[in-house]
Amino acid sequence: MAVYTDITDDELAALLADFELGEALSFKGIAEGVSNSNFLLETQAGRFILTVYEARTNPDDLPFFLELMRWLARHGYPSAEPMADREGRLIKHVRGKPCAITGFLNGLSVRRPTAAHCREAGEGLAGLHLAGQGFPMTRENDLGQAAWAGMFDGLEGAAEGLKPGLSKTIADDLAHLASRWPKGLPTGVCHADFFPDNVFFTGGAFSGAIDFYFACTEAFAYDVAVALNAWCFEPDGSFNITSARQLVAGYESLRPLSQAERSALPILAHGAAMRFFLSRLQDWGSTPAGALVKPKDPLEYERKLAVHRSSPDLVLFGTPAV
Repeated sequence: MAVYTDITDDELAALLADFELGEALSFKGIAEGVSNSNFLLETQAGRFILTVYEARTNPDDLPFFLELMRWLARHGYPSAEPMADREGRLIKHVRGKPCAITGFLNGLSVRRPTAAHCREAGEGLAGLHLAGQGFPMTRENDLGQAAWAGMFDGLEGAAEGLKPGLSKTIADDLAHLASRWPKGLPTGVCHADFFPDNVFFTGGAFSGAIDFYFACTEAFAYDVAVALNAWCFEPDGSFNITSARQLVAGYESLRPLSQAERSALPILAHGAAMRFFLSRLQDWGSTPAGALVKPKDPLEYERKLAVHRSSPDLVLFGTPAV
């Protein structure tokens, strides 16, 4: 989440006039993340999040994202439900940009997840995959393996600027991933951005997930691989096997992995690290001046790529034997 678009009091009042939410009592920007402008909104009806969708979000994807959030909330999964206006519309516009208002989800994210947090997160991710079953809409993962080579085109110089020789290393990685990428794994609704800052806890227990704006139809095991990268590396770049075992155990407490999914985890984790390295590399030099956001360091994920490259079966130590 971030703030790229300012909204005046009059613009906010005009927007709220279409809802049964009462008048605004407080309104402030949330300076986190990188993709959209987000605001904490309190009205006479309660607390909400107003999201203004910026250029990186394809407006054609918004019905999938918002209907998925509504589906999950109405099927027992703790996530923020979009608010419909008086005519039943979830998507509105402000400053010529699409926007939506969602309910406020209670809980806190954790900056330094423990192994116990990882187990709770794994269970929360499996719960999401199960709650999404039956959702009638689909969306291709436009940041999946097929997109990575195109994402890297034109960024070779940026990679070299971060670290000499990195451009060739990334090109070699992309070729390796393309040749070994698994197919035919169980698929369904995936979060695809299940990072600690998108997961809430209350009293140490998982209490919900937010930010479904990369959600897609994807292999469930890829979503697990994203989470292994996001939750199970220490600040010094080392992979925490204990946290990984707990994350997978939490996941499998609700949805056991198949042998094919388990075997695919190393290449999926390598690929998931590539996806976030590339998107961070894109953002590194393109964040607008004055935006209330700090782009995330792509070198964090370059270091994770190096771990997967040097120890390709490392994540298997985080999965129980079958």
